[in-house]
Amino acid sequence: MTSELPRIARLAFLTPGNFPDDDPATGLEHTLQVFEVGERLGYGGAWVRQRHLEHGVSSAVVFLAAASQRTSRVELGTAVIPVGYESPWRLAEDVATADVLSGGRLQVGLSAGTPPHVDLIGSRVFDGDWSGQDFSHARIERLAENLRSEYLGDEDTVIRSPGNVQRPRLQPRADGIVDRLWYGAGSWRSTAWAARTGLNLLSGNIVAGEDSDDFATQQRLNVRRYREQFAGDREPRVALGRVVLPLDGADRRTRGRYRAYEESRRARTLGPQGERRTLFARDLVGSSEQILEALAADVALQEAGELRLELPYELERDDYEQILTDVVTGIAPELGWRPEDAASSRVLTPASPDVVSRP
Repeated sequence: MTSELPRIARLAFLTPGNFPDDDPATGLEHTLQVFEVGERLGYGGAWVRQRHLEHGVSSAVVFLAAASQRTSRVELGTAVIPVGYESPWRLAEDVATADVLSGGRLQVGLSAGTPPHVDLIGSRVFDGDWSGQDFSHARIERLAENLRSEYLGDEDTVIRSPGNVQRPRLQPRADGIVDRLWYGAGSWRSTAWAARTGLNLLSGNIVAGEDSDDFATQQRLNVRRYREQFAGDREPRVALGRVVLPLDGADRRTRGRYRAYEESRRARTLGPQGERRTLFARDLVGSSEQILEALAADVALQEAGELRLELPYELERDDYEQILTDVVTGIAPELGWRPEDAASSRVLTPASPDVVSRP
């Protein structure tokens, strides 16, 4: 009897970048070191979350600019920046600067809607009543327009600076960055908007159960619809996130912590949660063999071609390195991935062979 495993062309990881409240420098340095380890192991992408009011990375673009000087090949991503707090012009300048510093490696994940903790910090961000702000997808559309760095004014419009006269546009120009914008979508409405707008798709371990009570079935349907409606002039990228905690290289105490983490989150995976019918993916904890068996049943991952490991909060640097190492030694190769593929591999599409046989 054989089981079919999804085939992945690109492997990445997402880390929270957490740090002790009283020692942020050490924690951020440890996250930079995890990025370095990931590149050495052959990962194609190293991503960081952006969090506000928490002991985690609050400015992902600044962090990735630093990471660009510590790495040379790996894609550098953020998942996700809540654009509600951002100026589409100033964020575009920051993104473009970081992308140029990285040599064109930035991958920018975004989200729209009312940003988190707005009741606490909205008055510190906005002039006047924050509830009147536009938190819609239009904010991301403005960001993308700015990143195209088209000339402002008419052909005769120039700006003058010491020793220079030039036509004005957003600087620096980051070629190709618009094609490296991603949207973090959990509902079909947001997924469809990303497709029509031509953004790449990030879908993690949470989706809205609009058509099914089963997480993977719903996510697969969203991905298929996204590909059908994608309006860009290139092949879209789709990356799915999964919490994967292999036990192979973990000591006894660490295995206990991983299993306790999984158990604390198990109840939410048993069915739709709340009025919005939120569905959660099950965390994959076990030996490489057990995790591969679970991935073989993951019908959504077979549609994507890119897997992003979502590393849990509050672990230590050594834990993250153990997880990343175990995945590339015992799991990812069985999915058709090879370290050298991370730098220049072709992203799989539904027209490509999407499974490999495993005895």
